[in-house]
Amino acid sequence: MNVPARSTAANDERQSDLSTDVFMALRNRFFDDDADPTVYSLRPKRNTQDDPLDGYLCDALSTDLRRGIETKRADGPLITPDMAIYRPELCDRFSREALRGAPDLIIGLEVKKLERQPSGRIARASGMDYNSTPPCGTVRVYDLDGIAVDIKGYYLFVCQEPTQRAGETHRLTALALCDGDVLNDDFDYYLSIIGQRSKEIGLGTYGDGANRVRPMLVFSNPLGAPLLDHHATLIHLRADLEAVCPQLRHVGVIERTVPGDGTTGTRVFQCYRDVRDAPGNAEPFLVRDPFPTPRRSVKTISRGRFFVALRPST
Repeated sequence: MNVPARSTAANDERQSDLSTDVFMALRNRFFDDDADPTVYSLRPKRNTQDDPLDGYLCDALSTDLRRGIETKRADGPLITPDMAIYRPELCDRFSREALRGAPDLIIGLEVKKLERQPSGRIARASGMDYNSTPPCGTVRVYDLDGIAVDIKGYYLFVCQEPTQRAGETHRLTALALCDGDVLNDDFDYYLSIIGQRSKEIGLGTYGDGANRVRPMLVFSNPLGAPLLDHHATLIHLRADLEAVCPQLRHVGVIERTVPGDGTTGTRVFQCYRDVRDAPGNAEPFLVRDPFPTPRRSVKTISRGRFFVALRPST
C-alpha cells in the first residue's frame, strides 16, 4: 500500500528522515551554492562489475552524514541494494516488522548511473535496465543471523559526465533521489523475482550447457522526464518535509496512474529541492505520468542477422 511510513523512533527521540539526510548530503557534495555541478575524481575501474562511483558515494555519505548514521556498502557484486543507511544503535531496539516502515531508522539505496547523449538528452530516457531485480519501495536485506529484514527502498539516479579537465574527473548534471514506490510498490512481485529459481541444465549435444532463465527487467527512468533533468530533486511520499527540514522547498507533485481491472488508481509523490535551487515565488508543478515509456510488445526481438556478401547457387 502506498502510504507514508510511520516513524517508529518517535517515541524514543525524534529522528530525521534518512532519505532527506542523504539528499542534502549529496546536494551539498555535488553542487555549489549556485546549483552548478562541482568536479570530483574517481579511482580507476578494477573489473567488469566494479563501479568506482558507488564506492565514492558510499565514502562521501560515510563522511558527510551526521553522527550516529552508518553507511554500509554491499559486500560484493550483483547484490542489491548497493548500500544501506541506518542508525545501528536505534535499529537494535526494534523488531524486524517495525523496521519495515521506519525510514528514520534504516533505508536501502540503489544507485543508477546514466550518461548523456550527444543530443543532450539523458540516455535510456524511456526505460532502463534493472537487471534481475525489480525496483520497489520495500527491499530485502539480512541481519547478522541471516534472517530477512524488509526496509524502505530508495533509488538514486544520477547523470555523470566527464569534465574537460585532464584525468579521471567528472560531474553530475542531474540527480534524483526517489522513494522506490514511484517506480513500483508491488513487494510481492519483487519477492517473486528475487527468490530462488530453477534453471535448465544438461543442454546441448554434450549436456554441459545451462540456461539460467535469468529475468532482465526494464522500468522507468525518472531522469527521462525533462522537469527532473538538470536538477537535484528528492521524490518522497511525505507532504510535510518542509516543516521538518527547512533547507527543502516543495516544488511539485508527481502522480502515477495505476491501471487495474476496469478501474484506475493514482499514486501521489511530492518533489523537493534545496531552497537555494528553487525560487520561492515559483508555482509548484503538478504532472501525471511524466516518465517516458516506449511502445512495447509481448514478443521479444530476434537476434540480429549476420549478412555475408555471397549468393550460393540453388
